[in-house]
Amino acid sequence: MSQSRDSGQTAAPASGGDTTRERILTAAMEEFARHGIAGARVDRIAKLARTSKERVYAYFRGKEALYAAVAAREYLVIAEATQMDPYDLPGYAGRLFDYFVARPDHHRLIIWGRLELPGTAAVADDPTQAVIARKVDQLRRVQQAGQLDPAWDPADVLALVNQIATTWAAQPELSEAAAAHAVDPTTAARRAAVVTAVEQLFPRAR
Repeated sequence: MSQSRDSGQTAAPASGGDTTRERILTAAMEEFARHGIAGARVDRIAKLARTSKERVYAYFRGKEALYAAVAAREYLVIAEATQMDPYDLPGYAGRLFDYFVARPDHHRLIIWGRLELPGTAAVADDPTQAVIARKVDQLRRVQQAGQLDPAWDPADVLALVNQIATTWAAQPELSEAAAAHAVDPTTAARRAAVVTAVEQLFPRAR
């Protein structure tokens, strides 16, 4: 990632308080979810945030920096809203499923970053990596306590649970097909399948 105006670094905020910055982040969330990073326009973000492009660039050096801030905040919101319980991974998968069913635009936001910024090096203080490291450590401690099969690498456990939980959010075309062709076309049935799959792989601690 270059160190030009579109670099991943964040500029020091200009005067005007955090309210303007929060409005920019909220507007950017909507813009990135709808158009991706390349398709997003700073002038539209500024208009939606009721500010100017110059003010946006006073807080963020470019679109990549702005996207990084929005995505980092979203990962923290997801972690707080879904609260992984390492002793109850099926329950955690259900909460992730519920989160993205209610907020499909949030899932699109994350996917755009994976598509458009592949291989981006994580910075040392990346809050996303800190959340992941904490979850992996939680899983490892549960394995050490004999409550989770130690044959699994805890990083694989986390990746698989996340993937299963977001199966339907990541494949909207299959969600449409299930609504038309599944024996039980309801969202509840899709959620039950997710929870059951995780339960079979990683049963709740007894």
